[in-house]
Amino acid sequence: MKTITTWKRLHEFESKQDHNTIQLDGNKENGFGPKALLLAGLAGCSGVDVVDILEKMRVDFSSLVIETEAEQTEEHPKVFKDILITYKIKTGRENEEKVKKAIELSLERYCGVSAMLRKNSPVNYKLVIE
Repeated sequence: MKTITTWKRLHEFESKQDHNTIQLDGNKENGFGPKALLLAGLAGCSGVDVVDILEKMRVDFSSLVIETEAEQTEEHPKVFKDILITYKIKTGRENEEKVKKAIELSLERYCGVSAMLRKNSPVNYKLVIE
């Protein structure tokens, strides 16, 4: 895996991987902040796992929204103290245990981003069935 990140101006960068591009901005005006990008990566990594696992379990759902938030330390380097992931899924209540199992498998076994972040910060989750 390789990315190429190029400074544009001020605190703005453009990062490329293959044919994909994302904007980063330390001022968070014209792109993701670097730490927000870590949280988005965590959500995407776990989301892919959860979708795959639920499909294998034959659990029907019509929507999945993943919110990530982290509290940071006060001193530099400011790192995440803890991370909370909220999974909001539209599915039947009868699927709650299967959805929990899919989330736990993702966070504890399959998602490499979760494994890396967990080495520094606890990663917890909350499930909302809509």
